[in-house]
Amino acid sequence: MRGAWRTGLALAAVTAAVVGVGGCAGQQIAGTPQAMGDIDTTNAGGMEVSDDGPSGPRDGVEDAKLDVEGADGGEMDRLATNAIADLYDYWREQLPGTFDTEFKELERLVSYDSNGAGVTICGASTAGLVNAFYCGGNGEDAIAWDRGELLPMLNEQFGPMSVVGVLAHEMGHAVQFRLGEKSNMSPTTPTIVREQQADCYMGNFFRYVAEDQSKHFQINTGEGLNDILATLFFIRDPAGLDHKTEGAHGLAFDRVYAFQEGFSNDPQRCADMDEAEIEGRIAEKEREEADEQVEGDIDPIEYLGELQESLDAAFKDNGGDQPEITDNGSTCESGEATSPVTYCPDENVVGIDAPALREIAAKPDPQAPPGEEGSGGLGDFAAFAEIASRYALSIQKSIGAPLDDEQAGLRTACLTGAWAGFTNEEGQQLRLAVGDLDEAVAELLQEESLIAADVNGKQVQSGFARVEAFRRGFIEGSGPCTEDFS
Repeated sequence: MRGAWRTGLALAAVTAAVVGVGGCAGQQIAGTPQAMGDIDTTNAGGMEVSDDGPSGPRDGVEDAKLDVEGADGGEMDRLATNAIADLYDYWREQLPGTFDTEFKELERLVSYDSNGAGVTICGASTAGLVNAFYCGGNGEDAIAWDRGELLPMLNEQFGPMSVVGVLAHEMGHAVQFRLGEKSNMSPTTPTIVREQQADCYMGNFFRYVAEDQSKHFQINTGEGLNDILATLFFIRDPAGLDHKTEGAHGLAFDRVYAFQEGFSNDPQRCADMDEAEIEGRIAEKEREEADEQVEGDIDPIEYLGELQESLDAAFKDNGGDQPEITDNGSTCESGEATSPVTYCPDENVVGIDAPALREIAAKPDPQAPPGEEGSGGLGDFAAFAEIASRYALSIQKSIGAPLDDEQAGLRTACLTGAWAGFTNEEGQQLRLAVGDLDEAVAELLQEESLIAADVNGKQVQSGFARVEAFRRGFIEGSGPCTEDFS
């Protein structure tokens, strides 16, 4: 590989602007649409899903001793250094075992404060650069991180394992640089390929952590792993950035898939990701200017009529009576209510709580931690997907399927994805806008989301299973939703 290239984290909803370093390395997952096989609600990439056990740094473990330029000995540098040390352990084993390639430690590890004096790396100053990145080529081989702004923000908003995740992604780029052609890398490799592979390599490492092999970190396969999947929403590309754009990291919808592929397979799967696979599978293609999302989000309550028409059209061949969407405070005359949307089987009505849905649809506040008061919501399509999920229960009722088991949760996620795919077609009055899929995935992974829940609001525990079911519906349509999850 020739020439220096640098890749950095892209932040969309966390900060007001994209802070990713432009210019090189990163990858997005892709592939040809294909069936995913059985989806196990108690399984995450072959591991049993459980909330038992902690997630985060291990107690009582001695901190790693690595040479880090500019380190101040504080909590963030200790966290980052321990992460790098465990990543070294993992790749020291994997590169020779999988690729017959020796793993060499990085030439430089650099800690800096974006609010302080700049450090020169890859020919540029880090002054004001809120980022973490890998730089390789022309004598450079370094990972650098901002201990002043970026790492504290990630740690506060998403927990310490999000910091580990970011550094695992950047180490993925260092692995690409070491493998070269063995990882489908060349000077002309598109950024999106680099980014998808790095997300996949990140998944490889988190499997190692989940299997309790990491010296400094641990993660459970329930909420802990779900939180890592959800974090990818907040470090995705901003809406409207095309996947062919230099510096593009990709949608959360695609980044989550890449991570899952890495978590479920060995590093060879990640190295095999190439431009043809990604181009064939990337979720969001180029759009005409008129199709791009306008600034801000719409009020979903004002578009209930259009939503009703869209859902009716998407499932017009269902054969059953299609439910009415009504603003009744999300209540049922008989049966259990769920918030913010309820499906009432006896009345065949989808009842909504308008104020609660408006909170979900509100534009995120980049300055407030997600989930806290005043943090805003996830966007309009997140609210639409909640309503669509309850509508999907009527489809299941019409075929005589149970509405109160885990398979109902999978069918619901799948049918909601099928409807999202329908809105992605040209000519639809209510059409999927740039960035909408990410809003649906982010909402799907929230603790109280209904998108992968049964009629009583009980969620499928595995975030892996939720995303896979939604993706299957989006890619393959509604057929597999009722045929496979019986």
